[in-house]
Amino acid sequence: MLCACTSCLQTNDTCETDGACMVSIFNLDGIEHHVRTCIPKVELVPAGKPFYCLSSEDLRNTHCCYTDFCNKIDLRVPSGHLKEPEHPSMWGPVELVGIIAGPVFLLFLIIIIVFLVINYHQRVYHNRQRLDMEDPSCEMCLSKDKTLQDLVYDLSTSGSGSGLPLFVQRTVARTIVLQEIIGKGRFGEVWRGRWRGGDVAVKIFSSREERSWFREAEIYQTVMLRHENILGFIAADNKDNGTWTQLWLVSDYHEHGSLFDYLNRYTVTIEGMIKLALSAASGLAHLHMEIVGTQGKPGIAHRDLKSKNILVKKNGMCAIADLGLAVRHDAVTDTIDIAPNQRVGTKRYMAPEVLDETINMKHFDSFKCADIYALGLVYWEIARRCNSGGVHEEYQLPYYDLVPSDPSIEEMRKVVCDQKLRPNVPNWWQSYEALRVMGKMMRECWYANGAARLTALRIKKTLSQLSVQEDVKI
Repeated sequence: MLCACTSCLQTNDTCETDGACMVSIFNLDGIEHHVRTCIPKVELVPAGKPFYCLSSEDLRNTHCCYTDFCNKIDLRVPSGHLKEPEHPSMWGPVELVGIIAGPVFLLFLIIIIVFLVINYHQRVYHNRQRLDMEDPSCEMCLSKDKTLQDLVYDLSTSGSGSGLPLFVQRTVARTIVLQEIIGKGRFGEVWRGRWRGGDVAVKIFSSREERSWFREAEIYQTVMLRHENILGFIAADNKDNGTWTQLWLVSDYHEHGSLFDYLNRYTVTIEGMIKLALSAASGLAHLHMEIVGTQGKPGIAHRDLKSKNILVKKNGMCAIADLGLAVRHDAVTDTIDIAPNQRVGTKRYMAPEVLDETINMKHFDSFKCADIYALGLVYWEIARRCNSGGVHEEYQLPYYDLVPSDPSIEEMRKVVCDQKLRPNVPNWWQSYEALRVMGKMMRECWYANGAARLTALRIKKTLSQLSVQEDVKI
């Protein structure tokens, strides 16, 4: 209901409540003081005769009511002086017990009320999503000396499980302070936030991207998904104030940003190229891998792998991100869980079978093969920026010389499927073993026949051997 409010200047002296409207008047040193405000339902205790609604005949005149603006009435002004008892008498044992027990009971009641109010504000229920289920037993896990790394290590199943309990996710998300915007995309914005002195990345989806937000949070919380080369998921929460909704996805923060940003700013050494390529293959191999068991992990295909969806960590290694389009494979029923949203992958990185719509949507290996094609394009971007003997290329996106900056599916199909063109692999790469191996892998990732392409595990093994040959410290 709506009530008059003497202290609500920003809302035209009006407040809204689910409890009662209150009007109170008292006389202090000969000056009348009027108070009109809202009383939340949780504070209307005890039932039937709430403390907030009690009057004192000579000091305060208070009235509570339960209809819109019912507290606009004027009350009788009290005298402001306590009356002397007409018949003073000595207190007996019963009266003394009452005088002592009353304040103690009142203090105890106030403590309970304060606890209930704090607890109420910490727990917000959202019945629209399955994310609404929470684990109250984790309330004590958020001690003030715990960092995010401690929480993830302590509360994630086996250190690599499905993430923090949902109650902890909400509590963490609601205490993050946003600092600066660090990126924008079709889904919304990415911010750098602070939580207990540490940086986190906050991906804020627009309300029309609710399916993408829910899907990505759901994929990130797949059991056994945690891996050093997959972006570390921290929390998901939605914030609804009645007029707009913010959908948050909180993850680890990496100051270098995406691989796309990193390669635009810097060239890399052969060692740096191998570290980036090997770590990306390791993350994709873990994503694709199916782990059998009670707490097993389904195979997952990314479906939108590109340099903008891979982050660069401080140690020069990659972390695969943006799992909003990922699909999961249920080995028991041999079914594929495809995201129920309208988004499609990035056209520039689509495999030939995706462009010409010949991909077998019922066969999970088809999706993995499409990821490998995109990984080959990412490797081409990395290798071009490798500074070997003082020679390196300017950064470019794949097919930059064959299609416009924002190509259509028809334009990509013509180049990739009809003309069967692929990004140019320079001949001078043959002079360096690492670049020669990278070039050979790229070609094997780009075969028109998806079944003939390398697997992520095979790529990882080849790059591991190369890292030993080149004495790369991982």
